Amino acid sequence: MRENDIYVLSFDEEVKDTLRSMVSKTLETVLSSITSDKCYSGIDPYKLRENISKISVLPPQGLGFDKALKKVEEEILPHLLSTWSTSYMPHLHSPALLESIVAELIIAIYNDSLDSWDQGPAATEVELIVIKKMCELFGYGDNSDGVFTSGGSGSNLSAVIQARDKYCNDYLHYDVKKYGNPECYKKFRLYTSEISHFSFDKAAHIIGLGYDAVVHLPVNDKCQIDIKKAEEIIERDYQAGYLPFMVVATIGTTDFGSIDNVSELRRIADKYHMYLHCDAAYGSGAIMSSTYSSRLGALNLANSITIDFHKMFLLPISCSCLIVKNKETLDCFSLHADYLNREEDEEDGYINLVGKAIQTTRRADSLKVLIAFLTRGKDGYGKIIDTVIGNASYFYSKLISDKAFITGPEPELSSVVFALDRGDEVNKKIRRDLMSEGTIIGQTVKDGKVMLKFTLLNPALTHDKIDSLILKLKSYY
Repeated sequence: MRENDIYVLSFDEEVKDTLRSMVSKTLETVLSSITSDKCYSGIDPYKLRENISKISVLPPQGLGFDKALKKVEEEILPHLLSTWSTSYMPHLHSPALLESIVAELIIAIYNDSLDSWDQGPAATEVELIVIKKMCELFGYGDNSDGVFTSGGSGSNLSAVIQARDKYCNDYLHYDVKKYGNPECYKKFRLYTSEISHFSFDKAAHIIGLGYDAVVHLPVNDKCQIDIKKAEEIIERDYQAGYLPFMVVATIGTTDFGSIDNVSELRRIADKYHMYLHCDAAYGSGAIMSSTYSSRLGALNLANSITIDFHKMFLLPISCSCLIVKNKETLDCFSLHADYLNREEDEEDGYINLVGKAIQTTRRADSLKVLIAFLTRGKDGYGKIIDTVIGNASYFYSKLISDKAFITGPEPELSSVVFALDRGDEVNKKIRRDLMSEGTIIGQTVKDGKVMLKFTLLNPALTHDKIDSLILKLKSYY
C-alpha cells in the first residue's frame, strides 16, 4: 500500500507502522532543530514573510509526507517560537509539560468531540471528573459544575452571558434567552478593573450591550481595584438609574499579576445584587501551592471562576475551563436538538455536555489536564508554582535595590514590570535588540512610561540566567 493511499488510522498493522514512522520522523526532526536556548531566530518579519510566502500551499500533486516534512523543517521550524526556552518571557504563554505534549498526541489520534456523549464517551466522563476536582480545589460545594472552553476569553464571555441572564431572570423577571436583551439594556453596567483583560469589553459587544456598558474601575498603587473608589462609582451609577449586574475580580492581571480583593467585591456585589466573577485565568495555578495559594483570596465566594491551564499549569494551548458555584447558572446554554442531545438519551444517563457550553465541537482537553495531574500530583505542581513565583521575587529583589531600574508593584505571582531608568526610547530599543538576539521580553505602559516585563512561567529558569539578563539590561544604562 502506497503512503498516499493510507488516509486514516485503522487496526491494519501497515497503517499503524506508517503512523509510527511519521511520528518518529517528526519527533526527530523537531528535536534536531533545537540547538540553543534562543526562543527565536531573530529573523526580520519582512524576510520571514517573504520566505514563507514562497511555499506552494496546495501543489497540483501531493509531495508525500517526507517531502512535506522536509519543507517544514527548512522553512518553518527554524523560525517557530520556542516557548520552552528560558529566553522567552513576554506573555502569559507557557512552556508545555512533556507529558502534556504526549497527551496532545492521544487527543489528536482519537479526535473525540465533547458535544454529545456518543462523540466522546470516556472523554465526556473525564471532563466531568476533572471539573469536579477543580470545583473542590477552589472550595465550591456539591451543587457546583463547570465546562471546558477554548481559553480565558471564552470562559469570561460565558460568565458575562450567565450574569446577564441571571440578572434578567432574578430581578427583571424577564426571559432574555427567549426574547433577547430587555428594553432597559442600555442601563446595564459591568464593573471590572481598568487593567483587566479586554475580553470583558469584547463580551459586552458580543451580547449586544456595547463597550459603554463596561465601567473600568480605578486601581491602587498595587494595581488592585481601589475598593473605596469602586463602591463610590457603583453607588453613583445606581443612584443615576443604571443597573449594575456584574463585577469582576481579576486574579492575576495580565501585566502585573495583581490580585483583586474578592471578599470586598463580594460584599459590594451583594449590596447591589450583582454577579461576582473571578477571572483567574492567570493566577488560578497558584491554588496548587501551599506557600502561595492564600494570595488568591476567597475565590469560593465568587459565582464563577475562569481557570486557564495553558498559563501557570503549563499545558499546551488551548485549555481553559469555567467553573460555577451553582450549576443552574449554566442552564442559559441549554438547547436540545434531535440530531445531537436528545432528551430521552439524557434521561437514560448519556450526558451531553453541549448544553453547558457556547461551543458545540470541543476537543477533549480535559485529558491532558488529567494526564498532567496524574503525572505530577499536587506536590509536583506545587514545586513548579513555588519555583516560578520565587523567581519573580528574586528578580524583583535585584531590581528594587539597583538605582538603574524603575520598578512596578511587587509581584504577587510571576510577572515583574520594570524599566531601565533611561527613558522610553532606550527601553523600546532593549526589547527590540533582545528579540533580534533570540530573547523575547514583554513591553507595556505604566503611569505613561514605557515599561519592560518578564513573565516568568518557566520553572527551568535559573537565578544565574536572571543575573545574566540583569547584566545585559544594565549595559544600556
